[in-house]
Amino acid sequence: MRVLHVLDHSLPLHSGYTFRTRAILKAQQRAGIEVAAITGLRHTADGPDREEIDGLCFHRTRGAPDRMPLVAEWREVARFAAAIDRAVGDFQPDILHAHSPVLCGMAAARIARRRSLPLVYEIRAFWEDAAVGNGTGREGSVKYRATRAFENRVIAEADAVFTICHGLRDDLIARGVPPGKIGIAPNGVDLTLFGDPPPRDPALAARLGLADAAGPVIGFIGSFYDYEGLDDLIAAMPALLAREAGARLLLVGGGPKEAELRAQAAASPASHAFRFVGRVPHGEVEAYYAQCDILAYPRKASRLTELVTPLKPLEAMAEGRLVAASDVGGHRELMRDGDTATLFAPDDPDALAAALAGLAGRRSEWAAIRARARAHVATCHDWSHNVERYRFVYQRLLGQDRMEPAERAA
Repeated sequence: MRVLHVLDHSLPLHSGYTFRTRAILKAQQRAGIEVAAITGLRHTADGPDREEIDGLCFHRTRGAPDRMPLVAEWREVARFAAAIDRAVGDFQPDILHAHSPVLCGMAAARIARRRSLPLVYEIRAFWEDAAVGNGTGREGSVKYRATRAFENRVIAEADAVFTICHGLRDDLIARGVPPGKIGIAPNGVDLTLFGDPPPRDPALAARLGLADAAGPVIGFIGSFYDYEGLDDLIAAMPALLAREAGARLLLVGGGPKEAELRAQAAASPASHAFRFVGRVPHGEVEAYYAQCDILAYPRKASRLTELVTPLKPLEAMAEGRLVAASDVGGHRELMRDGDTATLFAPDDPDALAAALAGLAGRRSEWAAIRARARAHVATCHDWSHNVERYRFVYQRLLGQDRMEPAERAA
């Protein structure tokens, strides 16, 4: 079986999107599926038209998106579709598997129709809600509604749909998508990469100014977007220090809010407790997890965070770290309060500080919490198991009579 994955961007760029993609493709390879991928115009890394990274073959679409609204998207889809068609001719896949955002699905749908190939469309987040969360869009705007309409069209044309969580699946069902058409491929961890954490590196601790910290060390490793709630985490630190004077906050990553967060931290009465590291190579991430006692994920309450599950808390649990997270739908789907993690009210620095202090005060329970969380990831979020969800759908599509597009949309 051969599957061509249609992607917005990929390795060597680093993001939650590219790490999930790598995990899927490597797990499918190990399961005996032949895979290749093609990226669209928004993949900005330099490289050849076809390149191999980590044993994976990526075809590239050349050029950059136009800047004219609406017209730009149509031109982008047309250029992407032409590149997909060339990749199909080269790789000869049995299945097209397109991953959101919706432009990937639109381009793939054109070629699926032209080539009479089954189309699987996977939604990792709704593009319109991601734009609102990133501060580049407004809920209810013309572009928001148009993007939603385009997505509904791709969903209607696809032979099967995957989402990463129940929140997204339930939203699609409320739109009228048949439940039997939607599978879930939850966020997962490649336990060949995560799950065997290294010991804490004393030299790195010294460089970070953590060698003499009485603890706990609170960490965040990820992207600095507004919806991540890192301003609330910084605001919570004075109250946490009042109860845990040796606490420190380690912030690893970067993004649009980095300058504001650094300024907020510098003006805080807890300024001595903050450690900003910046972005680090993915191969070094485990060393920074090992510096932390508790990983904090204070996502703000929004449509995006209620519907979409993140990846980073699963990595943290696989690494044997404690997790404290805001009580939003995306977090509740991944963890159980008081069992595998600690949940607190979102958008509330005082509740966040109380949760961190409470968890810090229960050191005798840490080993048991870590063990339960690690077992949960291994049982429910290991890609070596989750990849079979795709195989089942692929085999069903290849073994059934395919309906015409008009019948599928009816």
